Amino acid sequence: MTTRSIVHKEILVRGQVQGVGYRANAKHIADLLGVQGMIKNMPDRSVWILAEAEESVMDNFLAWCRKGPAFSKVTEMEITMGAVQHIQGFTILPSGNK
Repeated sequence: MTTRSIVHKEILVRGQVQGVGYRANAKHIADLLGVQGMIKNMPDRSVWILAEAEESVMDNFLAWCRKGPAFSKVTEMEITMGAVQHIQGFTILPSGNK
C-alpha cells in the first residue's frame, strides 16, 4: 500500500496580483491539479493562499503561483510550511485579514 505525502503551505504572493484575475485563475489551476485550500486578497495588495496537496502536485501549483495569470507580475513569494489540516475544496475567501 502506498501512502501519499500531503504537504501544507501558506503562501504570500506579492507584486501586481490584485485586479488581474489571480484568485480566480489560482482556483481554476488548484481545481485542475487537485490542490485543496483557500485564497484571498490582503489589504496590502498581496494575495494569501493556504494550500494542501501531494508534494509533486504542490510543486506544480507553486510554479504556477510564481507566474500567475497573463496580466499579473509576481515579484515575491513567501512560503511557510505548516501542519496538514485536511482542507476540502479550494475556496476564494472575501478580501481582508487572515
